[in-house]
Amino acid sequence: MNTLKKFLGLVWMVLGPLTMTFLFIQAIDKVGLTHTDIERTNTILQWAIILFIFFPISLGLMIFGFYAWKGEYDHMPENSEQL
Repeated sequence: MNTLKKFLGLVWMVLGPLTMTFLFIQAIDKVGLTHTDIERTNTILQWAIILFIFFPISLGLMIFGFYAWKGEYDHMPENSEQL
């Protein structure tokens, strides 16, 4: 199980930047497809909100993956007395 945790830690560390890169490319693509200034402003605002929300989630995935890969989750407490 610990090997699986470490492998998934690497997956999370890679998945974080990949999702942000994908979202950023999609934002550039969608903003480039707009024709009028009002549409462009609305699209930029929507994508700015999306990127603003998903950036901390992506960062959290990378941090969680780093700790999983490092082995911080190898022994989990079974009750509150072990904390």
